[in-house]
Parts: sequence; structure tokens; C-alpha cells
Amino acid sequence: MRVTSPAPRDVWLELLESDPNAFVDQAPQSLDIIATIKNCTDASRLYEFPDGVKLVLPLLRREKLLARLNVERTPVFGGLIASEPVSAEKLRSVFTDLSNRPLLQTIVSASALDQEAWRDAVPDGVAVMPRLAHVLDLAGGFETVWNERFNKQGRRAVRKAERSNIDVDLDTTGRLIEPFYDLFLRSVARWAGESVEPAMIARWRAQRRDPIRRFRLMSEKLGDAFRIWGARVDGKLAAAIIVLQGPNAHYTRGAMDIDLAGPTRASFLLQKVAIENACEAGCRYYHMGQTGTSESLARFKSQFGATPRHYSEYYIERFPLAATQARLRSLMKRIVTS
Repeated sequence: MRVTSPAPRDVWLELLESDPNAFVDQAPQSLDIIATIKNCTDASRLYEFPDGVKLVLPLLRREKLLARLNVERTPVFGGLIASEPVSAEKLRSVFTDLSNRPLLQTIVSASALDQEAWRDAVPDGVAVMPRLAHVLDLAGGFETVWNERFNKQGRRAVRKAERSNIDVDLDTTGRLIEPFYDLFLRSVARWAGESVEPAMIARWRAQRRDPIRRFRLMSEKLGDAFRIWGARVDGKLAAAIIVLQGPNAHYTRGAMDIDLAGPTRASFLLQKVAIENACEAGCRYYHMGQTGTSESLARFKSQFGATPRHYSEYYIERFPLAATQARLRSLMKRIVTS
């Protein structure tokens, strides 16, 4: 096996075009955006096997003064890019390569669409963190999705929205970024109130994770793959979602004014038109993102026919940092909610 890092962009893009499970989030442009925002460097790796199979693993490196303190990770939404299903044997070779490097920690997120091979390949000593996402299969086109995968509650909510005074707007130029961001921060404050987290802390975390500059860069670098769907009620922005659309579609961010969107079901209408648009574009999957342990979020996604997909993040470490970090997060959550 031959390894090249950073991965050559031409090979990366070629594999991205041929991978039926690929998403825009895995494109080199998407990695560059995160690298700029997080002050990281491209550490992607191209794996070439004797049988001609090529794999690209998107990776970002946070540089430290000492190389042995460096941390690398795939973007949270990601996984290997390949033109054919990856065998457990080849994944074991990838794990071996990553384990043999003198880094403090390497975090690899598998794709929610190909978890089985990863599960069979993970070696002893690698910390496994379970994750849950919901993904809608678009096979058969929108008519099939609407009739066979949307549930009754989802179709009822969409029909109510279609009877309401809602104007739907699609932006692929970035003009809705600022209105979306304002709505997003107001939504963050509302979500914080529902979880007993101080709104000031929640807004600070949201702005640190998703500064408005991030969305501007996404619009600039990704072109019309970066799509903001907005719903206006009586001229006011009631709800908005961001979808990254390429070979497949990824609903990545959403926000709403509960007083306007709640009674009209504007958020349901946005999901419906985004899913329909993805079907028309030939996408096979509509990924609705991480769900975690939220039952309400799982119920919302299931109304559109999205099904749960269990996958994992893998922590290759010199010291047991993942377990320690998980305990600290649990402790902080108990402190905040007590």
C-alpha cells in the first residue's frame, strides 16, 4: 500500500465523482473551509493498493509546538471516499497506517452509509464512540418518497403548510446568509432555554462553531451546491435551512421563528421542497445529520421517512483521551442542568 499526504486534489475529485455515497462535505473545498475557520492544515491521505483500489481520507491537522502533541481528525461529517465498497481488510490497513504515526490523537468518523465494514475492521485499543444519524433513501423518486416514506403526520404537516400564506425562496448566491444567521442565533437562544443552558453560553458556542464567515466561505467556495431554502410568512422569514447538494444532499443547518413557523408548519414545507429538489437532481440520499440521543429530533426526521443509521467515531490515541473527555462533558452537563 502506498500513502500520499496531502492527497492530490485531482485524484480526490476523481474519486468523489465516482463514489455513489459521497457528499459535498467530503470535497477538498469543504475541507479548506474548515481549515481556514479552525486554523488547521490539510492532512488528507491517499491510499493506493496493489489491486488498483484508491481511497482518500479527508483529515485536518491542528499543529502544536511538538509534533507528538498534534491532533488530526476527519470532518465530523465524512468518512473514506472510494469508487467501490471498501473491504474490512483494506480498512484494517488504514487503521494500521494511522496507528503507526507519532500523533497524540487521530479521530476518524465513519460514514453513516457504510458502517458494517468499519465495525469489522476496528483493531483492539481503538476507542469507539457510537453515533446516530438519520438518512432518507431517495430511490424511486419523489413520488415514491412522498407516498411510501413520508409518514401520515409528515404529509399532514406539509399539506397544512401548503395551505398557509408561505412564500418559499431558494438562494444559491449567499444573499440569505445574514437573515439566516440572525434567525439561527435566535433559535440557539430558544433551544438553550429548552435545555436549561444559559442563552449567552449557547450563543457563544454557536458563534465559535459556526461563525457567519463559515457560511460566507461555503457560498463562495461551493457555489450552487450551497443552498439556503427560506420560508416567509407575511413577508417575514419564518424558517430557513441549509442544504449541501451534490451527488447526494445533506441538510446541515436549520432555524425558525417558532411564533411564525410553528402554526404554519413552515419547516415541514422547506424539508419537502428540499427533498423534492434533491430527487429531481438525481441524488440518492438526503442526509439529515446527527441525531444523537434526542427523541424529538428523531421523531421530526422520521416524519420525512429518514431512518436511523448507527455509525461510530474512532479514536486512535497515545493516551486514553476520549474516555476522559467524555467524562468531563458528562460532568459539565450535570453541572449546567442541576
